[in-house]
This record gives sequence, structure tokens and C-alpha cells, in this order.
Amino acid sequence: MLKRSITSISLILIVIASIFALPVWTFGVVASIFIGLGLYEFFRMEAKKIFPLSFAYVGVLSGILLPYITYFYRPTGGIWEAAFFILVLIALFIIQFTRKENKNAVNLIAVTLFAVFYIGWFFTFLVKIRFLADGHKLVAYLLLVTKAGDMGAYLVGSNFGKRKLIPRISPNKSVEGAIGGFIFSIACALISRYYLSWMSFSFVLISGVLIGIFAQLGDLAESLIKRDYEVKDSSVFLPGLGGMLDVMDSVLFTAPIFYICLTIAG
Repeated sequence: MLKRSITSISLILIVIASIFALPVWTFGVVASIFIGLGLYEFFRMEAKKIFPLSFAYVGVLSGILLPYITYFYRPTGGIWEAAFFILVLIALFIIQFTRKENKNAVNLIAVTLFAVFYIGWFFTFLVKIRFLADGHKLVAYLLLVTKAGDMGAYLVGSNFGKRKLIPRISPNKSVEGAIGGFIFSIACALISRYYLSWMSFSFVLISGVLIGIFAQLGDLAESLIKRDYEVKDSSVFLPGLGGMLDVMDSVLFTAPIFYICLTIAG
């Protein structure tokens, strides 16, 4: 618990500084570092199935570059992102052309592209949100509501959890914990309206509900990946918490969903 607390506080301070205290471009740098570490952990797990380093290098580098594309091409980011993914796919095919065998060619290309899309592109939506009007407050809101759900699921589940949610994916998650996390997310969203007064009550409620749902789906999605790779944590990079991917998991789903909500409402 001491390690978990120290690591959590350190991460929180880094995130707060990048959102509120440091120049706006540093948020993209921090996001890039998080993505790079998350992708490294993913390919490290995949390496147990004899994953070529050349594909991992392309995957990690591609993910690291995504926040910078968002930063430098904000007005026309969509077309540049599409071009970027096309180039990544072509690069993966070229790497496969240079290999001595065709075995698992489609799987290697698909897994690499999936990792860049799932970890790199999804997390980059945080950067997109940061560059909106009041983006620093919106990012803080998203992270608070998302992590409130994580905390609620842990607290309620560990104390009152009796019925398993999906034991084949995550043996420790319970129905009670899921309900608790959902309630915590909505409560945090409603409380947060006091510093986001321009948000309507209906928007706060709807976004809180969606974040509460997708945060847990994101957590389950990463648990599914870890079960497939037969590991408990994505790594031991963060003492007490596991790996960077273990910390990012819920945000990977909530960031794009919240961005879509803001786009529709805006």
C-alpha cells in the first residue's frame, strides 16, 4: 500500500504539473512518454509469442509520434492522422517483405497496428481535449471522473464484492464493485460541475454516465489482453500499481468517448 500510494502521488503530481503549471506543449510530451511506455509493455508481453523486434520498434515509434501530429496539425488533424496510419501500415508490409518467411504475416501486421490504434491513438484524444477551449479543465474533469470510477470499484469491490463480474477475464472484479465505480464516476462528475459552470447539468450527467461505463469497459479490455498473455500486470514499472498500461487502461476508452461528447455538444 505504501508503494502504491507513493507511485500514485508521483503520477498525480506529474499529470497536474503538465496540465496546469507547465507550457501547453509539455502535455503532448508527457502523453507521448505514457504512450511509448504503454506500447513497450504491450510488445514486451507479445514478445512471449516470438514477436519480431522490427515490428515492435515501428509500433512504439508510431505511437510516440501521434501526439505530435495532433499538436502540429490541430486544424486539419484528421487527414494527417489518416495519412499517418496508412504510412504505418505500408511500413509494416515493407518490413514483412524483408523477412525470410511468411508465417504469421497477417497476425504480426494486425497486432502491431492494433497496438498503435488502441494505445497510441486512443490516448492521443487526451491531447485533442487539452487543446480545446478550457482544455486543461476538461482533461482534469475526464481524469478525475475516470479514476473516481476506478477507485470506487476498488473500494466497494474489496469490501462488499460477492458476485463475480466476469471471472474468466478478471477474477477479482465483482458486480458490486462495478456498480460502486459507476456511482463514484457520476458523483464525481456532478461535483465537478462547480468548477465547470458552463457545462449544463444534462451534459455533466450524460458524460458522467458514459465515462462511468466506458472506464470499466476499458479496464476489462486490458484485463482481457493480460489474460490472453497470461500475466497479472503489464509490467512492474510502477511499484504497487503494475505497469503504465495498467494505469492507462480505463482512460484509453473514456478519452475518445468524452471527446465525441464534447464535439457533439459543442
